[in-house]
Amino acid sequence: MTDLVVMSLEVWDDVWRRNQHLVAGLVAGDPDLRVLFVEPPADPLHDLSERRAPSFGHAPAAVAGTARERLWTMRAVKWLPRRLDAHADERLARAVMRAAGRLGIRAPLLWINDPGAATLARLSGWPTLYDITDDWLAADRAPAELARIADNEAFLLRSAREVVVCSEELARRKGAARPVTLIPNAVDVAAYRHPMPRPSDLPGAAVALYLGTVHADRLDVPLVEATARALGSKGTLTFVGPNLLAAEETERLEQAGVRFLGARPRDDVIAYLQHADVLVVPHVVTSFTDSLDPLKLYEYQAVGRHVVSTSVAGFRHAADPRITIADGRAFAQAVAAALPAPTRFPDGADGTVADWGERVARMREVLTSVADG
Repeated sequence: MTDLVVMSLEVWDDVWRRNQHLVAGLVAGDPDLRVLFVEPPADPLHDLSERRAPSFGHAPAAVAGTARERLWTMRAVKWLPRRLDAHADERLARAVMRAAGRLGIRAPLLWINDPGAATLARLSGWPTLYDITDDWLAADRAPAELARIADNEAFLLRSAREVVVCSEELARRKGAARPVTLIPNAVDVAAYRHPMPRPSDLPGAAVALYLGTVHADRLDVPLVEATARALGSKGTLTFVGPNLLAAEETERLEQAGVRFLGARPRDDVIAYLQHADVLVVPHVVTSFTDSLDPLKLYEYQAVGRHVVSTSVAGFRHAADPRITIADGRAFAQAVAAALPAPTRFPDGADGTVADWGERVARMREVLTSVADG
């Protein structure tokens, strides 16, 4: 395995997610491996329709802080919506193929996390791994989009040499069609072993903290509002991570007392977790969230703090006395009861938490199987 093209659902940035941990680990462990990491396409017209500054793509660029000239990111541009450009996915696929060719990547393995990249698998003929981290067929999407996702996934489940899933529920749902390999999430255990200074922008009083992307597919906005109001002067409900909520939802929660601190680099978030009084997971419980293996489960457990979560997948099955499961009105009450908590640090990362090194080794085995055919 010397070349790899990764079609990601996330950009490569300072907020590391599953794909970045796995890809960085693979590159570090194989001096011959070259990776083109393809970010979701820019969609400037959609940005304008959402009253955001339009984003644009970029040619392959080496990732700073990694093995030089062995890991690149790129981002193509979707200039028109698919209803106006029936060949949009083909154009995006050919842009990736041209970029790979310019890097000398001619016969790579194809790692697809975004089912929208099925067209690239069709056109390129590259040996394919389909890595499923979310059941997008269970998400709240327009009928036309769900039909497109269903067609793409059906093709990938038929044609991919290997299929990886991140949760037992995904294994149950997708494994009915074909054999799949379960590779759950993990945490960088070594990074969590050292206490860090308290971040200067954390509120001064007791803090109930949520770490992760703030997204309407996952977050129970009314529950967050009720919890923030229930805390009152006792503490501050604080969110650390990219905020993808609509402006009116953000304003509503800020008026209730929620603090949005925004995204923080992967190494910095450890300090926020360590200095929180309680960690929270105010997620909706849906078929979509039931398909997930929450990365924050591993991050929360690694710092040894008390956790209050709704009965979402991952948390509701965790055999961990530090996790309290509560829904509805009981959720706000449980968070309020956990504040203030005495400041303390674990002696090191929780020894029962899986490390990314284990997952990288398992993914390398799967990719080797893809290469061997």
